[in-house]
Amino acid sequence: MNDAFPFVFALFVLGAIGAAVWQYQAKKKRLEGFHMLARQLGLSYTLDDPFDILSEPFELFRRGDGRGVELVLSGEWQAMPLRAFDYWYYDESTDSKGHTSRSYHRFSCALTPIDAAFFRASIEPENVFTRLADALTFRDIEFESEAFNRAWNVKSDDAAFAHTLVDARMIEWLLASGRPFAFEIVGDRVLVVHRRLDPMAFVSLLGVAKGFRDHIPQVVFDLYPKGQ
Repeated sequence: MNDAFPFVFALFVLGAIGAAVWQYQAKKKRLEGFHMLARQLGLSYTLDDPFDILSEPFELFRRGDGRGVELVLSGEWQAMPLRAFDYWYYDESTDSKGHTSRSYHRFSCALTPIDAAFFRASIEPENVFTRLADALTFRDIEFESEAFNRAWNVKSDDAAFAHTLVDARMIEWLLASGRPFAFEIVGDRVLVVHRRLDPMAFVSLLGVAKGFRDHIPQVVFDLYPKGQ
């Protein structure tokens, strides 16, 4: 046996122990951060998901081979009802030797109801992946603002609804304050998404969710009333 093997094995074990300790400490710090945030904002807090959020009909919740919701804040913040939470999904792959591995994707999300009946729509920052989708004929909806078209990718089941929702005032707000968040709208719900945030940065997520709600044009509520 190679004399170096015990030394290498010991290093491997120490590295694995160190990684496990680091993950535990990071998880503990995140739990403590959420608990403190909930107290500061006057929101309820649960480690798991008591609301079955994954049953909500958002495309994000259908991605991957497995997914989950945890660390859920719920209640009302600045007169806005909401649920804010960590969401993750993984893609599973198998190599030529039959070994499986998982690639995780983690997000911070805020879900808030709207008193209207929306068509399905998404508003997300333009990037290489959205441009590729457009090249494959999944074209986004164009608006009069070229700056907005370059910065944002908008898709919807109904182009007329998208143009009603994303008016000049909404365009101005999205250009000024929306990035790098993404928005998915289905029925009477709006989902705001960001790559996973530290607990104290969740306030920015809530602020963007409120900003989006506040900039929905009144005509949307008139043309697409809830219960129609």
